[in-house]
Amino acid sequence: MMSVTEKDIEKGSVADDIIYRLDHVTKVFEGAQKVVALDDVSLSIKRGEIYGIIGMSGAGKSTLVRTLNRLEDVTFGKVYFEGRDLTGLKGKELRKARRTVGMIFQGFNLLSQRNVEKNIKAALKIADVPKDKHNEIITKMLKIVGLEDKRYAFPSQLSGGQKQRVAIARALATDPKVILCDEATSALDPKITAEILELLKKINKELNVTIILITHEMSVVEAICDRVAVVDNGRIAEEGEVKELFVNPRSDAARKLVYPENAGFNLFDGQGRRCVRLVFDGTEAKEPIIARLAASKGVEVSILSANTKSVGGIGFGQMIVALPENEIQGNIAIEYFKFAGVYGEEVSEKSKEVIAWQE
Repeated sequence: MMSVTEKDIEKGSVADDIIYRLDHVTKVFEGAQKVVALDDVSLSIKRGEIYGIIGMSGAGKSTLVRTLNRLEDVTFGKVYFEGRDLTGLKGKELRKARRTVGMIFQGFNLLSQRNVEKNIKAALKIADVPKDKHNEIITKMLKIVGLEDKRYAFPSQLSGGQKQRVAIARALATDPKVILCDEATSALDPKITAEILELLKKINKELNVTIILITHEMSVVEAICDRVAVVDNGRIAEEGEVKELFVNPRSDAARKLVYPENAGFNLFDGQGRRCVRLVFDGTEAKEPIIARLAASKGVEVSILSANTKSVGGIGFGQMIVALPENEIQGNIAIEYFKFAGVYGEEVSEKSKEVIAWQE
């Protein structure tokens, strides 16, 4: 990825639609044992999009998001926010920049001794919002998150989903340009998670707030994100549109996240048979591909694992199938899938190389 220099920014060559740009960011934690949490990370986030940062536990994604508002200083590299180098800001300028970035956490971080109104008011006070504006803003925020009737309730009287809605209202109250969501749905059940994600999607669309969502759950990314970066061992393993990553994951880290559970990300069945992963969109899934293969070619394959996903509002299905042990029949099956226009990929057991074919 091409790096961006301060001279580029001074010349105005950085596109207006880029709100964040990380340029070769490295973060090293010194101590008894040196830990490289981020290793030469470069990426850009567009204004108004929902951008996902996904990775397994310990991958470095939370450290990455904390560099976006200078809660963590980088060891090397630059973090640009709206064309300004955050790493060079201090004091009043840094505080001003931070006020335009809201945060939502997994643990909600509400003040237990204050009711909903006062939790939101605390954020307004920190941001130096005039007192005569507080009531109007709080009323508006509670309407957005659907909690008008909980204004005087205390956190102990709220469900997990309601607490997270209060946290969202608090983050929105200072009129931020960006909201950072650090595992914001991890403590919620699937139904409430879906409701919170829909709320974030609505906020993004109606208020044009850029949302950066940190998670270890691919289902969360698939539900609302426009683009995603896969973080693995402190590095960006893969970045791109969510649909493209689901259909054609290029890195081992992405495959672990995308492949059906218990499929084994190397596509092996444990019996030495060749296996392939097939991906269908909603229209392709209506065709009985496997049955027609058997009927027309006399070739039978075994379905090892399958599931369906909604990716960006489009239904997708994927399955892992084991090919016949006979190499010729296996090749016939692959040629049939290609002719049918189905995306697929095979992993060579010897080289571990992914061999993919595209519709």
